[in-house]
Amino acid sequence: MIIPISVNTLQVSGVVSFYMSAALVMVFVNKLVLNNTPDLPLLFLLVQLLIAVVLLHVSAAISRRVEIPQFDWGVAKKLTPVVLVNVIGLVFNTLCLRGVEASYFQIARGLQLPLTILVSSIHTRCIPSIKTIAAAVLVSCGFFVGVAPSSALPLLASPTPITLFYGILSSLFIALHAVLIKSSLPHCENSTIQLAWWTNVGSAVFLLPFVVFNGELQILRDNIIEGSWDGKVFGWGCLVTGVFGFLLCVAGLLSIKVTSPITHMFSSAAKSVLQTLLGVYIFHDILTVNRISSILVILGGTM
Repeated sequence: MIIPISVNTLQVSGVVSFYMSAALVMVFVNKLVLNNTPDLPLLFLLVQLLIAVVLLHVSAAISRRVEIPQFDWGVAKKLTPVVLVNVIGLVFNTLCLRGVEASYFQIARGLQLPLTILVSSIHTRCIPSIKTIAAAVLVSCGFFVGVAPSSALPLLASPTPITLFYGILSSLFIALHAVLIKSSLPHCENSTIQLAWWTNVGSAVFLLPFVVFNGELQILRDNIIEGSWDGKVFGWGCLVTGVFGFLLCVAGLLSIKVTSPITHMFSSAAKSVLQTLLGVYIFHDILTVNRISSILVILGGTM
C-alpha cells in the first residue's frame, strides 16, 4: 500500500531542512574560518555584511517583491538604535564562537531565552507568567551547569571567562534586538526586507572604523606578504557564510511562515543536537557529563 504524501507536508519538510542546513553551515564554516584566521574576526564579519547587501540588491534586480529602500537621513537616525544593537551583538557573537568549541557555542549563549524574557518584560512592563519564569529559571540552570568548571576537561578545551562574558553579552544584545525590531518596522514601511537592508548597511558602516583601528587590514596585508597563510580558507569562508547568512534570514522567516513558531522551535532544537554531534565529529570537541546535561536542560527549558 502506497501512502500519499501531501504537497504541504513536502513543503514543510523542505523548509525545515533548508533552515537547519543553512544554520549548521553558518556555525561550522564560521568556526573553521575563525580557527584558521583568529586575528581577523571583525574583517570577517564586515565581508559577510557586505555580501548580504550585494545579495539583497541582486534579489531586487531579479524579483519585484524585494524592494530596496531609498536612503533617507531621517530614517537612518530613527534606525540607529536597532543597527547599533545588531552590530554589537554580531561582534560579541563572533568573538564568543572564536573562543569556544562549536558544540559548546549554544551553552555559552544559553542565557539568550531568559534575557529575552527579561528585556521583553521590562519593555512591555508586563510580568511574565509563572510557567514562563519557571522555563527561564530552568534554562538558566542549564547554562550554569554547562559553565561550571570540570576536571574532565583539558585546559585548552575550557572556555576563558572573557569568552563566556562575550556569550552573555551576545545573548543580551540579541534579546534587545528582538525587542527593537518591532518598534523599528514602522520606519521601514513594515517591510522586513527593507529593515534587513538598513541593518546590514548600517552595521557595515559602524563596523568599518573598528576594523581599521583594530589593525586587521594591516594584519591581512602582513599575512598575504608572508606567504605562509592559507587565504583560500578565509576567502571561501567569507563567501559561503555571506551567502548562507543571507539564506538563513530567508530560511528563518519561511520556517515560521510555512510551519508554525512551535515547529520552528523544534527544528532549532534538533539543529542544536546535530550541531553538538557534528562538533564532536568534525572538530573532535570534548563532551563531558556537565556539557551533555547542560544542553539537555537548556533544550528542555526552551521547549
